[in-house]
Amino acid sequence: MRLPVLFILVTVILDSMGIGLIMPVMPDLIREVQGGSLARAAIWGGILSTAFAVMQFLFGPLLGALSDRYGRRPVLLVSLAVMALDYVIMALAGSIWLLLAGRILGGITAATHSTASAYMADISAPEDKAANFGLIGAGFGIGFVLGPLVGGVLGELGTRAPFYAAAGLAALNFAFGAFVLHETVTDRIRRNFQWRRANPFGAIRQIAHLPGLTGLLVVYLIYSIAFYVYPSVWAYFALERYGWNPGMIGLSLGLYGVSTAIMQGFLTRPVLNWLGDRTTVIYSHLFDMLTFLILAFLTNGFFALMLIPISALGSVMNPALQAIMSRRASDDQQGELQGVLTSLSAFSMVLSPLVMTSVFAAFTVENAAVYLPGAPFLVSMVLMGIGLIIFIRSRSVVA
Repeated sequence: MRLPVLFILVTVILDSMGIGLIMPVMPDLIREVQGGSLARAAIWGGILSTAFAVMQFLFGPLLGALSDRYGRRPVLLVSLAVMALDYVIMALAGSIWLLLAGRILGGITAATHSTASAYMADISAPEDKAANFGLIGAGFGIGFVLGPLVGGVLGELGTRAPFYAAAGLAALNFAFGAFVLHETVTDRIRRNFQWRRANPFGAIRQIAHLPGLTGLLVVYLIYSIAFYVYPSVWAYFALERYGWNPGMIGLSLGLYGVSTAIMQGFLTRPVLNWLGDRTTVIYSHLFDMLTFLILAFLTNGFFALMLIPISALGSVMNPALQAIMSRRASDDQQGELQGVLTSLSAFSMVLSPLVMTSVFAAFTVENAAVYLPGAPFLVSMVLMGIGLIIFIRSRSVVA
C-alpha cells in the first residue's frame, strides 16, 4: 500500500473515531463538569452529538470546495492540526460550554471525509474508483470499532484519557502526512472557490445539475438514513429484544464494524468485477431489505449475532454508488461532490436517530397497540425499497 493511501485511511479512521470515542466516558464527563442526574447528562449528550453531526453537514462541502481550489494536502493537514488541538481542549474542559465548543470544532475537522474521498478519486483510474472507495469505507468501519473500544479502555484511566490519546494520534498522523502526502490538485483541475457552492445547499444544487445525479443523490440519502438505524437504536433494541448487557452490545457493534471493514476493504473489488457497479447496487439493496426484515422479527439473540457478519455484505453498495457518481463529476468537482455526500451522510446522522428512536418508543411503550421492538428495521426496509425503485428508474444514466 502506498504511503499516501495509508495516510488517507488513517485520517478517515480518526474522523470516524470521533463519533464513538466519547460515548463510553461522556455520561461521567458531563456529570463531572456540571453535576446533575444521569437523565440530564443524557440530554446534554444528545445535544453534543447533534452539534457534531450538524457541523459535518455544514462544513463537508466547504472543505471539499476549499480542497478543489487550494489542494487536498493543506486542507487535510490543517484539519488534523486543529483536530489535535480540539481533543486537548476537550481533555481540559471544565464546563459544559467548553465541551460543546469542542464538539462543534470536532465536527468541523471530521468533515474532511469529503477531502479524503476526493483524494482517492484523484489518484484512481475510473475502473478502480469503487474498490478504492471501498478502502475508505473500510477505514470508516475500523474507526467505528476503535472509537468506542479506545474510549472504553482508556476511560478506565479517567474521563480525560481518551481525549489525550486521540490528540496524540491526530498529531502523529499530521507529522506522517507532512512527509508522505503529495498534492493531487493541479492547475488543470483547480477550480475557483465560490461561496455559493461552498455551503451544503448550494453545493447540492450545483452537483444535482449534473446529468443523472439528482436521483442518485436521493438514493444515497435514503440509504444513509436507513443504514443509521444500527447506531440509532441497536443498543436499545438489543437490550429490549435480547436482554444483552452493555458488554454484549459493544461486542455486537464491534463485530459489525469489523465485518464491514473486511467487506469493503477486501471483497469490494472482486464483487464489483463479478457483478459491475449497477448490479451490485441493486443486489445490495435487496440483500439489505431481507436483512432488515429478518432483524425486525428475529427473537433469538444467538442467531442475531450470527447474522451480523452476513448483514455487512450489503455494505458494498456504498462504494459502488459513490463510484457511479464520481465518474459523472468532472475532475475539478470531485471535492465538491464528496463534500455533498459528506453533508448528506451527516444529515442522516441527525435525522435517522430522531425517526428510528421515535418508532422504537412507539412500538415498545407500555400498552403499545403492537409490541414490536424491531419496527425501526421495517422502516429501514421500506426506505431501501423506495431507494431501489428510484435507482432502477435512473437506469438510463447508470447502465
